[in-house]
Amino acid sequence: MVEGVPSNGAAAGAGPAGGSRAERSLREVRIYDTMREQVVPLKPLVPPRVGMFVCGLTPYKPSHIGHARTFVFFDVVARLLRHLGYRVFYVQNSTDIDDKIIREAQTQKVETFDVSERYFQLYLLNMEALGVRSVNLYARTTDYLPEIVSQIGTLVNKGFGYAVEGGDVFYEVSRFPKFGALSKQKVEAVQPGARVEVDPRKRSPEDFTLWKAQKPGEPWWESPWGRGRPGWHIEDTAITVSVLGPRYDIHGGGAELKFPHHEAEIAQAESATGEGPLAAIWMHGGLLNMRGEKMSKSLGNVEPLDETLRRHSPAVLRYFLLSGLYRSPLDYVGEASLEEAERSFDTLVTPYRRLNVLWRDLARSDAGGREGRSLEPSMVERARTAQDKMIAALAEDFQLREATRELFQWGKDVNALLAKGEAWSGEALDILLEPYELADAVLGYFTLDQPPEAPAVAGSDLSSLVELVLSARQRARKRGDFAEADQLRNDLDAAGIAVEDTPKGPVWKRKGA
Repeated sequence: MVEGVPSNGAAAGAGPAGGSRAERSLREVRIYDTMREQVVPLKPLVPPRVGMFVCGLTPYKPSHIGHARTFVFFDVVARLLRHLGYRVFYVQNSTDIDDKIIREAQTQKVETFDVSERYFQLYLLNMEALGVRSVNLYARTTDYLPEIVSQIGTLVNKGFGYAVEGGDVFYEVSRFPKFGALSKQKVEAVQPGARVEVDPRKRSPEDFTLWKAQKPGEPWWESPWGRGRPGWHIEDTAITVSVLGPRYDIHGGGAELKFPHHEAEIAQAESATGEGPLAAIWMHGGLLNMRGEKMSKSLGNVEPLDETLRRHSPAVLRYFLLSGLYRSPLDYVGEASLEEAERSFDTLVTPYRRLNVLWRDLARSDAGGREGRSLEPSMVERARTAQDKMIAALAEDFQLREATRELFQWGKDVNALLAKGEAWSGEALDILLEPYELADAVLGYFTLDQPPEAPAVAGSDLSSLVELVLSARQRARKRGDFAEADQLRNDLDAAGIAVEDTPKGPVWKRKGA
C-alpha cells in the first residue's frame, strides 16, 4: 500500500467520537453517490486524506473527446478537494493488455505493447495539453500481475472463483448476493453475449472472467492455472487494494461502466478482502454523445482528441467539456459545438485578459504597481462574494454551470468598473483577479488560454519584470499555492535575482550587487 493513503485499518482508529480535528475543520463537500442515489457528504476514512480511483483508458486507438470529458471532470474533482484542504491521492489505471489491444497489434503487425504504450503516451500528451495534471499514479495493468494473480488465488480459495478445463478462471456471480446493487440491474436480466462472454464452461451465463488462458501468439504470464493473462475487471481491484487499501473514499468513471464493470469490481474486492464497502462514494460522469448517440470507438462515431486539439484551443475544449451537468449526457454536434463554446469562452475570458494587460502595463511603469486608485469596499466585498458563491456551487455536487455563471456575472462587474477609465493600483487589480484565479485553480480554464504574446522585455525593463514576477508570487501565496510561489522564487534565483521576504513585503536585488 502507498504510504499516506487511507485504508480501512487506519480509519478504524481515527479520532474520538464526533470526528477528528482535521475532519471538523474541512469544508463539507457533498457528492451524488450512485449507490445510494442521493447527494451525500464526503466523509474521508482518514481525514484530511482522500483516496480516489478513476477507471482509465484501454489504449488500443487514439483517445477521443468523450474520454476527455470524463478525465477533465475528475481533474476538477481532485482540484477542488485539494483547494479546500483535502489531501487527495488520485489513482488512474491503464489497461495495457486486452483483447482489443491484441487485435489492433495483429492488424498493424507490431508487438502488443507497441500499441498500448504508443496510444497511452499520446493520451498523456493530450491530458497535459488540457491541463489534466492531478493524477498521482497512472497504474498499468502489467505492472500489477503479481497482485492480480494473488487476488484471483484468494477468490478461488474462498470459493468465489473457479478454474475450468483449459486454464480459464471465472468468478461465480451467484456467490455474491449484492451483485447489481450499484446499477440497480438484476442479474437475471443479463443477456448472454451482450455484456458478458458466452462460454459453455461457465456455471452460469453471468459469471465473468478472472484469468484467460493463453492463446497462440498472445502475451502470457505464469499463474497457478497455467499461462495466460488477466480478465478486464480484476486489474482494477488488484490495483486499488494494493495502492489504496480494501476501502477508499471515491471511485469514479463513465456512466457506461456501472454494469457490469463496477459491479464486478465490488464483487471481487469485497469477496477477496472480506471488507466493504469498496468505495464510500461512487461517482459516474455522463456520456459525451455524438448527435444524440453514444460516442464510441467500437461504433466509429468518435472525434479524435489529438485532432480536435490541433483545430481548437485546449482552453475552449476544456470549457466545452465542463459546460453541462456532469452526471448528464452532453451532446456534441461537430464543429458548431466548439465554435459556440469559443464565442462563450471569449466573453468569459476577456475581462481577465484586460486585467492582466493592465497589470503588465502597471508593473512596467515607474511606480512598479505601487500607485493608483484603490477599490471601493463594496467592490472588495463583491470579489469575496463571487468566490464564495463559486465554491458553494462546486462544493454542492460540482455544479459547474452555477460556478461559471457566477464568473460571467463577475466579468460584467469588472467590465463596468474598467469602463470608468481609472488608473487602478496593483492591489486593486490583485483583488479583481482573485475570482479568476480561484476559477483557474479549480476549473483550469485560464492557464490554458493563450492571448497574443507581450513584446519581449528589454534589459532596462528588468525592474518592471521582477516586480511582475513578485506580484504573481504574492498572488500565489494568497491563494495558498506555495509550490507555485516557491517555484517563482527559484526562477528568479536562477536568473540572478535574490529575494528577501520582509514584514513590508518582498525585497529584491541582483546577486553580487
